[in-house]
Amino acid sequence: MPAPLFADYLVERRLLRRRLSFWRVFAFTVAALVVIILGLRVFGSDGAFNFSPRIARLSISGIITGDRDTLKLISRIEDSDAAAVLVSINSPGGTTTGAERLFEAIRRLSAKKPTVAVVGTMAASGGYIAALGADQIVAQGNSLVGSIGVLVEYPNFTKLLDTIGVKVEDVKSSPLKASPNGFEPTTPEARAALASIVDDSFAWFKALVKDRRGMTDAQLAAVDDGRVFTGRQGRDLHLVDRIGGEREAIAWLEQEKSVPKGLKVRDWKPTQSLERLGIFSFAARGAALFHLDWLSQLFAQGDEFTRSRMLDGLVSIWQVDGAN
Repeated sequence: MPAPLFADYLVERRLLRRRLSFWRVFAFTVAALVVIILGLRVFGSDGAFNFSPRIARLSISGIITGDRDTLKLISRIEDSDAAAVLVSINSPGGTTTGAERLFEAIRRLSAKKPTVAVVGTMAASGGYIAALGADQIVAQGNSLVGSIGVLVEYPNFTKLLDTIGVKVEDVKSSPLKASPNGFEPTTPEARAALASIVDDSFAWFKALVKDRRGMTDAQLAAVDDGRVFTGRQGRDLHLVDRIGGEREAIAWLEQEKSVPKGLKVRDWKPTQSLERLGIFSFAARGAALFHLDWLSQLFAQGDEFTRSRMLDGLVSIWQVDGAN
């Protein structure tokens, strides 16, 4: 073979080898990534085999709205191979309807798997409704529980409008249509209509507590005035079953529900959607990405405050400003 042709041949061979080496490395890398991904699906982050039984941890925190993400998560846990569920609650409540949806979802979950509500800082109003869905309620001695009650809040701008000389007029099909509307004094009839709705939901809330906690009328009357109680008070008043945290909750599952000892706890988290993502929560995530924890917490608090002020309909929520 002539020298020039032989040189070209060598060059082509080297290029071919380089291409083959590249694709071999690429194929090996893809295969390795697939193995790693499958491994993470099969093995937990702690290295334990995911096919073995575990205890699921479901966290309910902040303002309760009964959002689809949380309800879907509960359904996923219901269909999983989790041996039991810890429902970790830290919530002042939220909408009464949202708390009702959450309670019903936890009851369906409890029908398939033993569940324990573990109260953190508080499970008040709608947060306590969620706790009632579990088979057992465990709270720290200084947790806040209770706040059994329902309210409707609405602003009234009548005096402000009179001051600036603005009058809002409307044409209604009946006097109670869209009443109260905040632009005129609340009539006795409108107030009575709202009171009947609040009373009906309050009766439902009390019946739920009485049934789930096995209370007498006298025991219920001692806790249904809207107050919050410490975990210690709540135990004596039959609002909680025992004082403690996750360790005590797991011990109860092992002793009373025959859950195997030594099972690891796995966190279950919802797939976030735009339904739960507001400006403040988005900012909180961004700050967390840059490890600005103090700023992330500040934005998170702003998100909770904003959401609590934008709740519609009947509300079961406890707030320091007296809305309880």
